[in-house]
Amino acid sequence: MKRLPLTDLLKRAALPALCLMIMLYFGTHALFGPTGLLALDDIRKERSELEARHAVLASRKQAIEHDIDLLDPRGVDPDYADELVRRHLGVVRPDEVIVPLEPPAR
Repeated sequence: MKRLPLTDLLKRAALPALCLMIMLYFGTHALFGPTGLLALDDIRKERSELEARHAVLASRKQAIEHDIDLLDPRGVDPDYADELVRRHLGVVRPDEVIVPLEPPAR
């Protein structure tokens, strides 16, 4: 059996070694990268937090849209307008009694 010189052996092994290093690089990132398998639990937790936040914002948006509908310039709801004026300007009718409430404890 003929023995190959070291340079020939290195030339023949270069391509498989390069392929192995590339596979190792991508495999490492698939496991340990910011979106890898080990980060999957953190990603799922963050997603559930964002979905909960989205639900809160969606309900808030719906409430604001309802308020906008009540303030339609073509026909403002008189009860809602009265409520806004009283809340923001502190307007009180002469026949009303104001009962001050203590702010809730935080």
